[in-house]
Amino acid sequence: MMWGGAYGWHWMGWFGMLIFWLLIILLVLGALKYLRSGETNRGTAERGKTAMDFLEEAYAKGEISRDEFLQKRDDLRGK
Repeated sequence: MMWGGAYGWHWMGWFGMLIFWLLIILLVLGALKYLRSGETNRGTAERGKTAMDFLEEAYAKGEISRDEFLQKRDDLRGK
C-alpha cells in the first residue's frame, strides 16, 4: 500500500513508459524525415529538368556524338 497500488497510482507506471516510448519513436521519425529532406531537394532539382537539359548534359559529357545531339534536338523541337 505504501507504493500507491491501493490508491490508483499504478497506471502512472505504464502511462509514463508509454509517453517515453512515444517520444523516442517521434524523435527517430523526425530525424529520418530531416535526413531524407536533403535527398528530396536533390530529387526536385532533377525533376525540374527538361528533356533538352538532359540531352545537352549527355552531349557535354561526351555520351553522345554531335550528329546524335543534332538529330535528337531536332526531334525534340518537332522539326
